[in-house]
Amino acid sequence: MKSILKSALFLSFLLSSNLHAADAQQSNAMGSFIPLIVIFVIFYFFLIRPQQKKAKDHQKMLTELKKDDKVITGGGIYGVVSQVKGDTVEIRIAENVKIQVLKSSISTILAPENQNQVVTPEVVKQ
Repeated sequence: MKSILKSALFLSFLLSSNLHAADAQQSNAMGSFIPLIVIFVIFYFFLIRPQQKKAKDHQKMLTELKKDDKVITGGGIYGVVSQVKGDTVEIRIAENVKIQVLKSSISTILAPENQNQVVTPEVVKQ
């Protein structure tokens, strides 16, 4: 009977020490995720969020595009919008020379007051 009691005490001691070790490992594992979470938060606020805002502003600029706006395309072509048709825009780049480009290829709209001043998508707010 005494040996059974000693065996039971020994087993309970082993189980309790294993449980404490498991708790320590679990808290250590949670601690190792904290740097990853901090890195993700930094990436979100410094990379992802500004990129989403820039894309949203560019999309707003493209929806407000109208006839007689002076634009610059992504390829560096200056021109004046002569017609907006769905996803395409017809741009007059010289006398009797018109080209059709995708709306998404327009990078900036030139300010109407001063042709040398470039309006970026963040500035276009009407």
